[in-house]
Amino acid sequence: MSKILFAEDDRILRDITAKYLSKNGLDVDVTDNGNEACHMVERNHYDCIVLDIMMPGKSGWDVCRFIRSKYDVPVIFLTALGDEEDVVTGYEIGADEYITKPFSSRRLLLKINALINRYRGLLVQSGRIVMDELVIEPARRLVLTNSKPIALAPKEYDLLLYLIENHDLVLSRDQILDHVWGLEYDGYDRAVDTHIKKLRAALGPCGAHVETVIKAGYMWRCQA
Repeated sequence: MSKILFAEDDRILRDITAKYLSKNGLDVDVTDNGNEACHMVERNHYDCIVLDIMMPGKSGWDVCRFIRSKYDVPVIFLTALGDEEDVVTGYEIGADEYITKPFSSRRLLLKINALINRYRGLLVQSGRIVMDELVIEPARRLVLTNSKPIALAPKEYDLLLYLIENHDLVLSRDQILDHVWGLEYDGYDRAVDTHIKKLRAALGPCGAHVETVIKAGYMWRCQA
């Protein structure tokens, strides 16, 4: 069972969210204080850490800086601060994801599990994902093949990251739509096929890693 730390000073939000995450297979520690969050990180091994920014004691910014100075663990900011400057700051100091409130507990669960899978199954170096000849820098949404940057549309980038985070697992169209397009999407599911085609073309030879699994979906196979 994956163990996470959820640092949030809103008691009701913290309790409801922690209960939901626990019911869905996560072992959740909670705190409402940034100083305590740092102490808990030192005393425990966590597979993912979710941080509010505005907390008593150390702010979420400072807690993230502390974590990044010592540990290689996924960090998600979950905050009401949604200005572009705040989002950029979050990524610059080392967050893997930045989610603004209000939020979907299901979406948060998917993000947590995806990050845990990424860190467990991929080579992550200083925030860079290295997969075969492909390198991804999530903070800059930058993708390189053989050290050369390639241009991807936003949905193609999100699709690529989702496939790689779940490499060697078959993902259905519905799973991809939920994660990349959002739970509210009610359009045509063949949009996935169209973007897979565009992604393969953009990746060039690396596109061979994206496999079609007949009547099931798509997967990223590490050894194409």
